[in-house]
Amino acid sequence: MAIAQVVLFALISLVLMEKSLVLATFDTDTACVWGKDNCQINGNSLSLTLNEWSGASVKGTKEFLFGYVQMRIKLVPDNSAAVVTTYYISSPWESKENDWHDEIDFEFLGNVTGEPYTIHTNIFVNGVGNREEQFRPWFDPTTDYHNYTIFWSPYIVMWSIDGVVFRVFKNNEDQGVPFPKTRAMTVYSSIWNADDWACQGGQVKTNWTHQPFIANYLNYEDSVCPWTGTNSIQDCIAETPENWYTASQFRQVTQSQIDSINEKRRNYMIYNYCSDTKRFNGALPTECYLPPY
Repeated sequence: MAIAQVVLFALISLVLMEKSLVLATFDTDTACVWGKDNCQINGNSLSLTLNEWSGASVKGTKEFLFGYVQMRIKLVPDNSAAVVTTYYISSPWESKENDWHDEIDFEFLGNVTGEPYTIHTNIFVNGVGNREEQFRPWFDPTTDYHNYTIFWSPYIVMWSIDGVVFRVFKNNEDQGVPFPKTRAMTVYSSIWNADDWACQGGQVKTNWTHQPFIANYLNYEDSVCPWTGTNSIQDCIAETPENWYTASQFRQVTQSQIDSINEKRRNYMIYNYCSDTKRFNGALPTECYLPPY
């Protein structure tokens, strides 16, 4: 396995072993919150089911500021057109009219049999997203479990699959780019029907003759800074041994990771908001003009 595929999580593993941290499980750290008949937690495994009557979702039982979360997911196989499986961390929403939430997400958009999934990623800060990047998977996400990781520090956000970092979002607050640093997040995952938009722009609808659509999960883990109130904004950003994610090796990607990121972007990226000049009327977001790494 290439160095770029293991370096970040080898470092994380060493830190965790030194600290003897107790990691999370689905059973102890998540709960079914919607479509409970379609949500099954068994120890450190989870299944979420979509049928004509309901989808399903789970929510983490703790709030945190910075760290990493990861879980292994095997997506819905065969005809999964318009079936959306999500995995993300988010702060609470107050309302659509008063939305200041932060969010870092994976969404997996299903397709007809034989056509690839779309891996959709986004980041919201102060209720504003519009930073979508989409990829075709470089593997079959339906035949085996794959490890999906969100790493969030005061300096950088990284999205990884099986240890391969394929997207980053740097903290460029000094350049006027908002970055999530002050709102506690919780982990979520869900499955639902989005046949108005999710498959080929809404042209292909969910084929209910293939129900139930089941996404399976294993081995939820996290190592995060617990949110205990607004004091955590300063406590969790402090550069201390307890806040392992503030260490210098986690503040930027390595050259081998950059090489891997660039390879994935060249060969598998299908949408980049920083290339969509029409959408932004020629005035791309500020970060699009800054060095990505």
